[in-house]
Amino acid sequence: MSTDEILRRCRDADTRMVRFLYCDNGGTIRGKASAMAGLAGRLADGIGLTLAMMAMNGFDQLQSVEGMSAVGEIRLVPDLDSFAFLPYAPRSAVLHCDMLTGTREPWDGCPRSFLKRMISRTSQCGLTLQASFEAEFTLATRADDGRFKPFDTALCFSTIGMTQAGPFADELFAALDGQNLIVEQYYPEYAHGQHEISIRHAEALRAADNHVKLRDTLRAVAWKHGLYASLAPKPFASAVGNGAHIHFSLWDQAGHNVFYDASTPDGLSLTGKQFLAGVKAHLPALVAVTCPSANSYQRLTPSAWASAFAAYGHDNREAALRIASPYWSDVEGSTNLELKAADSSCNPYLALGALLAAGLDGLDRQLDPGPPTEVDPASLSEEQRAAAGITRLPTSLDAAVDAFERDELLVQAFGELMARSFITVRRSEAAMFRDSSPEETSLAHFYRY
Repeated sequence: MSTDEILRRCRDADTRMVRFLYCDNGGTIRGKASAMAGLAGRLADGIGLTLAMMAMNGFDQLQSVEGMSAVGEIRLVPDLDSFAFLPYAPRSAVLHCDMLTGTREPWDGCPRSFLKRMISRTSQCGLTLQASFEAEFTLATRADDGRFKPFDTALCFSTIGMTQAGPFADELFAALDGQNLIVEQYYPEYAHGQHEISIRHAEALRAADNHVKLRDTLRAVAWKHGLYASLAPKPFASAVGNGAHIHFSLWDQAGHNVFYDASTPDGLSLTGKQFLAGVKAHLPALVAVTCPSANSYQRLTPSAWASAFAAYGHDNREAALRIASPYWSDVEGSTNLELKAADSSCNPYLALGALLAAGLDGLDRQLDPGPPTEVDPASLSEEQRAAAGITRLPTSLDAAVDAFERDELLVQAFGELMARSFITVRRSEAAMFRDSSPEETSLAHFYRY
């Protein structure tokens, strides 16, 4: 989309402000808005942002990170093709931004630029990642004492839950459609007040942009209905948590899904198995990026449909990686893998970039994922898991960040500044909740995500 087209569309819609958005190391969606008077210049030049903002954790506590101080700034430069009007915000539109230096180069601390680097590396292999986030969220009301309460007590997949949330869901669909996000499925989930929505897959950069739009839209539409929408991994300490499962597949330049091979028993190609093996090999470190909050590890527990083990299987929803059953009508097009060990406290640009780095390592080294696990890993003895090569994923944010620091491939893929700032921000959050009760941790995270 061109600058002139955006300006024309904004004038025709009587737009008053355009949000320039980014997602930080704490997984928080932030940004600045340009009024129409200066929009033309800001579409070309971006908006200034202090370097220090990427050292802010999810609780607005600024961390000490060399290279991210009060001195200096980068520019939030919009991707014009990401433009969309915001149906839930009067006379407003949105653009997703890259962080560029004064010399117009991608800044080393920019998560979106990191994903672009990984996409470029993938394209050098003649491949493109298609992905989507399958997000669970909780609808709630809030009492006078500040505590949240589930919006309903409906059962999993029940029509009662669909009907009670019907007015909200109808407006949500309309708001997403207005931003060109195509909803694939929507339904009440297992916990009270819990729902799930999946957006159609897209090229990796757009998939990450789409998840940012989805998060903001869920909260905004819920608010209009007098509700709070929480995408926190564990919004209630005693209830099932919210994941943001990542579905993904690789495609070649001819438009073929290279994860598919009709000659194999399960339809998964050697390329798919090697990519899967790379992700599996880096899972202990990868979850620091895909499950990066203290709240994440309240959810990532055995036999909780949260995939607490580094294992894969066919439609095994207790394994971190699932080989999903394809659609009968389009087996090649729908063959994909699912990373279940992911939630919406992640920065989606970092999550998809790290996923690509891990999977490409599997291709480079031609890794073998080993045999699939077709049972709940928690049902096996420790000896059986050890014999099968099944390991427990980190049980705390501290342990996950430790694993990330030890993973040379992921650290190098991030780059020195971004890796260091990410580690610092997430360690600060781990320290905040090290001595907190499960209830305190859940309450603190409820409306952060």
